[in-house]
Parts: sequence; C-alpha cells; structure tokens
Amino acid sequence: MFKTHRFIVTVLLACSAVLPSSAQADKRPNVLFIGVDDLRPEVHCYGVEKMVTPNLDRLCKGGVRFNRAYCNIAVCGASRASIMKGIRPTPTRFVSYNTWAKKDAPDVPSLPMTFKNSGYHTATVGKIYHHQNDDAEAWCEPDWRTGSMWWAIPENNINFRRPDKSRVRGPAYESADKPDDLYPDYRVCDQALKRIRRLAKGDKPFFLGCGFYRPHLPFVAPKKYWDLYPERKIKLPDNMFFPRDLPRAFFYTWGELRAYQDIPKSGPVSEETARQLIRGYAACVSLVDVQIGRLLDELERSGVADNTIIVLWGDHGWQLGEHGFWCKHTNFEVATRVPLIIVAPGIDGGKVSQRLVEYVDIYPTLCELAGLPLPKHLVGKSMKPLLNDVEASHKPAVFSRHGGGDAVRTDRYRYMEMREKRGRGKLMGVGLFDLENDPDENQNVAGDPKHTEARKRLKAMLDAVREKGKS
Repeated sequence: MFKTHRFIVTVLLACSAVLPSSAQADKRPNVLFIGVDDLRPEVHCYGVEKMVTPNLDRLCKGGVRFNRAYCNIAVCGASRASIMKGIRPTPTRFVSYNTWAKKDAPDVPSLPMTFKNSGYHTATVGKIYHHQNDDAEAWCEPDWRTGSMWWAIPENNINFRRPDKSRVRGPAYESADKPDDLYPDYRVCDQALKRIRRLAKGDKPFFLGCGFYRPHLPFVAPKKYWDLYPERKIKLPDNMFFPRDLPRAFFYTWGELRAYQDIPKSGPVSEETARQLIRGYAACVSLVDVQIGRLLDELERSGVADNTIIVLWGDHGWQLGEHGFWCKHTNFEVATRVPLIIVAPGIDGGKVSQRLVEYVDIYPTLCELAGLPLPKHLVGKSMKPLLNDVEASHKPAVFSRHGGGDAVRTDRYRYMEMREKRGRGKLMGVGLFDLENDPDENQNVAGDPKHTEARKRLKAMLDAVREKGKS
C-alpha cells in the first residue's frame, strides 16, 4: 500500500513539475487516444451499410479515414505494445495477448512517455495496454480499469478452469433488457468524461487514452442494440471455407471462442450460432459507438474540441466466419485490416485515404502533429502528409506476423509464410493472394507461374523486414 502511495506521489510531482507558469499558457494540441478491442472496419462510414454507428460516422466527417490500415500483429496485448512502443513484433518480442510492453522493450520510450516527457499530462482509462500496470511510469496518474469478462444476466456469469486447465466461461453472446450504465464500457466512458472535464481546465495539454472492451468476446450488449440488427437480416459470409490450394499449416482452430460454454470444442459452429455471433458483434459495436459519441460531446462542452487530436483505432481485425474462422490470430486480410480515423486541428475532415498504412506509423504521426521530436527508435512513417493530402505517397507495403506466420501486403498482393518455432524454424507453407482479382483471399496462387516474379519480390521484402527486426 505504502509503495503504491509513494509511486502515485512521485508521478504526480513529476507531471506537475513541467506545468506552464500561467493557466492556458500551453496551446499545444491535446490528444484523445481511443482504442476499441477487436474492432474491425465493421462501421457504416467504412461502407458496411447495415451498421448503426452514427458517432463513428461523425468522427469520419471530422477527420481522415484510412481505408487500408493494418495492425502489425493480430492479437491484443502484442498489437497494443507494438503501437505504444512504435516498433514491430518479432518471433521473440510482442508475441501474444499476454505481452507486457515494459518487459519486452524496457529501454524503448513509449508513446505516452514521450508526451509526458514533453510536458503533457498523461492519463488512461480502460484497456489501452493489455495489462493494467504496464508502462505505469508513462502516466501521470494511476491507470483506471473495470472488469470486462462480464454478463448482465447473473446465471451467465460462469468463469472457471476445469481440472485439465481448460477454460469454462459463460455464453459467447447475451442480449439483456438492461440499461447502458450497467455495462463496463459505459463506466469506462464515465471515467474518461471526468478526466476530460478536469484536464480541460488545466494549465497543460493532455494525452488521454480511453480503451473500450467491446466488441471483444463475450458479445454482451443491451437488447436495444441487438434490436438494431434483426436476425432475419443477418447474412453469413459467402466464403466460409478454407482457401483453395493453401497449405494446412495456415489452418486455425480459433480456440479463444471455444472457451465459451455454448461453442463446440471442435468443428464449425451451427448456422444459427454463426448468425447470433455476427449479430452480437454488431450490437457491441453500436454500444461502443454511443460511448464514443459521449466523448465527442464532452470535448465540445469542455471547450477543447478544436484543439484536440483524436485517434480512433481497433487493435486488430476480427474474423466473422470468413474461411470458417472466428476471432483473430492469423495474417489474413480480415484479421489484420483495422479501422483508423484521425482528427486533428487544421486538418480538413470528411476525407478518405486509400494509401497503405500500418500501426507502427501512429507514434511518429502523433509526435509530428504535436510538434514533438521523433525518438530515434521509431520504425514507422508519419501519416501527417496524408492528413493534408490523402493521395500523397506513403509506403509500398505493410507487414504483419503472428505465431509462426509472417506476411507482407502490397496494393495488389498478400504474401504469407508459415514456419515452425514461432517463425524461426522450417518453412511449412507459402500463401500468395492476388487481391486485385481475389479480394476475399479464397485462392492461393503461390504455385501459379504467372505470379512467380511477384512471389520472389514479396519474399525479398518480407526477408528484409525480418532481418531488420533482429537488430
């Protein structure tokens, strides 16, 4: 207890030491950094017409939507650590949901630490890092969390381990006729609103992280959000099959979903269950959309909206039955493509960039927008030129990895490799998808002579990035 108290006093003193001498003297932009767990671009402004997401649409109208943004690893803890540290995952760094950024890259200054060291008041609520106390020194006040593995109906709250160590949880989805304020993300938003009101009155700019838990499993949302998506209108993907001619080394059993009591331990889910999972995912997105609207309203009420950078990101994509897969943990398009929206002072809104961008680009972008020097360790490229001109050049490819797999994605192709020993061993399989003619990645063309040169070129690009990651 006393050690925790001394830590809190230390960080508060450190943050107060750099306050300007008079109120509102520091006009540098604030940052509202909104992370949404497991959010793929299942949003109306991304062209998914069924989605009821007026506040995310509102955010798009105020900023730039990146239509081809990609995470660098499709699992939450590792992706968040990579974003916050500004470096790529490797076979030995940022590898799983359980990643601690401070353990894997202890000497690398994080994004919030760079802002704190530059005179910002840094704070976080909800899930920004996977672990509550990860990178604790980067925040000027303690990280606030609430539980996320939660059901509104008491009898659904089952969460234990069997003797064989396998998990048993409640149902994978739940529709309850309950008010929003019972749900964890409402409480996260409440805490964020309190901090915006307080920090808006302060003498220094703020960096506030706000991490929402849904649409992460379980898909638990009030009935009114489920009612937005009538069951009769739910459509299943038309490619619920493993890609043709792709080695089975790329097969994935989505164990995360199988931990729930209403999901079979092997084999596919029923068509009825698939429809309910898709419906529940959409309901959770709309629940979070309402909370994002509350944040935007508070920025307006507090008088800081015009001087606040907003970054909205999902930590990775999510498979909703495509290729017969659920959850994330792969290098396919649906697992790695993410929503990314940036609003910034002086930037015209309502624009869409089709340039390839990746999550290691977020750190240098925010530094440039706030006028901070770029730390030398960064490997990404600032997206600031794209905010001014969505057609500006950026980069020819983006990269992702997970487990034994590595992938490179260009305008036309996705090239994938799968190896033993988390990517350091024997090559087990190769995949190549011609996204121009096969955007859903249903046909592996790695063995097609027409794509031989592309395969060689993409392999060389992937090898070069892997080699850099060893240094």
